[in-house]
Amino acid sequence: MNQIKHRILIVDDNAANRELLEAHLLGLDCDLDFAEDGEQTLTKVTEFSPDLILLDVMMPRLSGFEVCKKLKSNSETSNIMILMVTALNELGDIERAVDAGTNDFLSKPVGKVELLKRVENMLKIKHISDENERLRRYICEMEEEQDNVQQS
Repeated sequence: MNQIKHRILIVDDNAANRELLEAHLLGLDCDLDFAEDGEQTLTKVTEFSPDLILLDVMMPRLSGFEVCKKLKSNSETSNIMILMVTALNELGDIERAVDAGTNDFLSKPVGKVELLKRVENMLKIKHISDENERLRRYICEMEEEQDNVQQS
């Protein structure tokens, strides 16, 4: 079975932070893309169709909280996994991230081992979720065909 290559969007307004996350992820067999602010992120999501977004919170134009809320409230993008990566680490910030719909939260400075493990786990969850959705659609199609056969 051919494994589809995962796509990860790295979002941070600081180039050094984007480069560090990219360096940490080099060992993964994934396609990477980058965005520098919240509005660019929304455009990149449409163009790149990421499986996972590593999303900074404090950015110009739209914060990570706002981006996350927009993506999770849209049925076209709600299944994208989001890992918020931020220097904010107060309890209130974590609660805001959860309220916005993030799947996980990681505080800066980011350790390579922790980042890789979380990314790997989130990509596994995404794969299982996509497979469940594919099977659900297949079952619905089979039930519709069965109903059509019975009605004929």
